[in-house]
Amino acid sequence: MGKMSRLGNELYNGHKSIDFVGRRWLWYGVTAVLVGLAITFVIVKPLNFGVEFKGGTELKVAVHDTVSQSDADDLRTAIADANISHAENPSVTTAGSDSLVVTTESLSGDAEDQTRAIIGEQYPDIDLVKDVSVQDVGPSWGREVAKRALIGVGVFLVLVVLFIWAYFREWKMSVAALVALFHDVALTIGIYALSGFQVTPAAVTGLLAILGFSLYDTVVVFDKIKENTTKLRKASQSYSDAANLAVNQTLVRSINTSIVALIPIGAILWVSASQLGASSLQDLALAQFVGMGAGVYSSVMLAPRVVVHLKSRESSVLEQEKRAKARQRAMADRYASVPAFTDNMPVTDEPRDDRPSRPERGTAEDAGNVAQSSDDAMGKGRIAPTQTRPISQSSSSGRQQPSRQARSKRGKK
Repeated sequence: MGKMSRLGNELYNGHKSIDFVGRRWLWYGVTAVLVGLAITFVIVKPLNFGVEFKGGTELKVAVHDTVSQSDADDLRTAIADANISHAENPSVTTAGSDSLVVTTESLSGDAEDQTRAIIGEQYPDIDLVKDVSVQDVGPSWGREVAKRALIGVGVFLVLVVLFIWAYFREWKMSVAALVALFHDVALTIGIYALSGFQVTPAAVTGLLAILGFSLYDTVVVFDKIKENTTKLRKASQSYSDAANLAVNQTLVRSINTSIVALIPIGAILWVSASQLGASSLQDLALAQFVGMGAGVYSSVMLAPRVVVHLKSRESSVLEQEKRAKARQRAMADRYASVPAFTDNMPVTDEPRDDRPSRPERGTAEDAGNVAQSSDDAMGKGRIAPTQTRPISQSSSSGRQQPSRQARSKRGKK
C-alpha cells in the first residue's frame, strides 16, 4: 500500500503522468473492438430472455426434503434428455430448502404431463397433483415488463443529460457521459449473450445499478477536469494537458473504489453460480460485476477523451493551446530568444574616440567642474543639489568629498 500511496501522490502532483487523453486513436480503437465484439455476441448468440419477458411455463415442486443445487442439476438433465417439446433447455433452481422451480417455454397439455412424469420419476414420494403447482406466463405480460424496463432506462438517461448539463454547464460533457454509458451497456449485454444467462427483471435492475455507478465515477473525473481547466489562462497548460492531469489525479481513487465494490459482487456471483445455480441473485450480480468493470474503463479512458475531442475545435481552447506551447518552449530553453553570434551579424558602431577626456578625480579641475555641472544642469529639467559643506580631497577614498564640520561651525563662512 505504501507504493500505491506514493504512486497516487506522484500522479496527483504531476511528477508522474500516464497519457490517457493524448492517445486518441488507441482508446477509440480499443473501445470500438470491445463494442464490436459485444454486438457480434448478441447477433451470433441471441439473448436468453427469461420467462418474465417471453412467456412460458413455471412448475414449482415441493419436495418436502432438503434439496441442493446438485438435485436441481439432476432434474434439469432428466427433463432435457426426455426430448419434451419446448422443454429442451429447462431452467431448474432451488426455492428455499425444500422446493425446486422448473422454468420452460410455454408447454402444451401433453408436454406438461410428460414433465410431471419426469418429476415423479425423480421424486416418487411426492404427490404430482398437490405438490406440483403450474403457472403460465403469457408473452403479453413479458412485453409489458420489457416496455417498462426500456422506459425506465430512457428516463434515467434523460435525467443524466439534464443533471450533467446543469451542473457543469457544458453539453459536451453530457454527450461524453452518454457515450460512456452506451459502452457499459453494450459490454454488459454482450457478456450476457456470451454466457447464456437468462435476462430477468433482476438483470435489468442490475443494469440500472451499474449505470449509476459508472455515472458516479464519470462525474468525479469531470469535476476534476472542470477544476483544472478554470485557471488555464494563468498556467502553461493546454486543455488536454489539464484534462489528462485530472484523470491521473483520480486514477488511484477510481481503481480503489472499483476493487472495493467488485470483491463482494464477485463473491456473490461465484456463490450464486456454483452453489445456488441459476437464480435472480446470479443475474443481478453478473450485471453489476461486468458493468462496474466496464465503468472504470469508460470513466478513465473514454469519457475524458471524448470531452477533449469535442472541445478541441473551440477558439478559446485553440488559443490556449498555442500559448501553452509557446510557454513550454520558453521554459525548456530560457536563452532561446537570445540571438547567437554569427559571422555575418551586423556590427554596431565603435565607441567614438573624439569625445573629450574627463579629468582625473581628486584634482582641482574636478572640484571646479562640480559648479560647472550645476550650471549645465539648469534649463534641462534637472536641479543640481546646493552645496552646504566645503569640498576637499579625501585621502581614504581618493576623490573630492564634502568635509565634515563641527556642529558649532556649520552654516558659518
